[in-house]
Amino acid sequence: MADVEASRGGAAGKRRGGVTHGYGEQRGWTPWLVPLILVACVAVFVVEMYVNNCPAHSQAYGSCSARFLHRFSFQPVRQNPLLGPSASSLEKMGALQWSKVVHQHQAWRLVTCIWLHAGLIHLLTNMLCLLFVGIRLEQQFGFARIGSIYLLSGIGGALLSALLLRNGISVGASGSLFGLLGAMVSELIINWTIYSNRAAALSILIVIVAINLGIGLFPHVDNFAHIGGFLSGFLLGFVLLIRPQFGWMEREDHLPFPAQISSKYKAYQYVLWLIALLLLVAGFFCRFVVGLVMLFTGVNGNDRCHWCHYLNCVPTSRWVCED
Repeated sequence: MADVEASRGGAAGKRRGGVTHGYGEQRGWTPWLVPLILVACVAVFVVEMYVNNCPAHSQAYGSCSARFLHRFSFQPVRQNPLLGPSASSLEKMGALQWSKVVHQHQAWRLVTCIWLHAGLIHLLTNMLCLLFVGIRLEQQFGFARIGSIYLLSGIGGALLSALLLRNGISVGASGSLFGLLGAMVSELIINWTIYSNRAAALSILIVIVAINLGIGLFPHVDNFAHIGGFLSGFLLGFVLLIRPQFGWMEREDHLPFPAQISSKYKAYQYVLWLIALLLLVAGFFCRFVVGLVMLFTGVNGNDRCHWCHYLNCVPTSRWVCED
């Protein structure tokens, strides 16, 4: 990831007459939303542990971990190796569970599950990724666009997970984070001409996404949330993160520039933007409207897509897939 950010940051400007003109220098925002999201997730995790109150319950898997934390101690490692609360506590706090959403009409779980984490390790991993990816994006594009991508990607990932994952519960900001990764990929594609080393940056991004999706093929990892979040962020990135071509900013400021710039965006940018917008509208209808109807009528997505379960867990002799 460091190589990607370095190539993106270093490629944000091109030299003209010894002066570097970069979008990060011409327009920049002070990131506050991403740090606020981090603080919120940490605060919610503290509440999770307070509600869990491991010492107050008898444990079939052994004694609580980190007992010196008293009420905030973790469940036994055999029960939760991620150092966190029990599944019942997560369910009480708003974890995504198909039966709760469908039979008890608790659609709010599609949103609350984004802010919950299964354990300290889960939280630290996601928050480091959020800081590494989110800070740079918010600096470049502002809180409104990055916040929209983060929230909509999280909900999109949760909805796909609810449609295709019947057993167990799902929590975590992974869908939102994959949405930011997807937005990084589409932003690089639609703003292709303003970056140097773009092919290398795109290759590294694709490898990072592929590795993370590969990890999602293991048991107890919700890869459906990853896939749904990535697809949402990928399409949103084309629509929300388009940049003007080089020379437009100089034209706006009446600065001398050798080439005549008559259009704010290049032709390929308009084409990609329009295609992504159409796919986004169609995807919104299919996933959110049709998906919600399917969800609340109790339709099992795996009945309509017989191979989809392989995207979440590859069955082998070494482990058992729950769904």
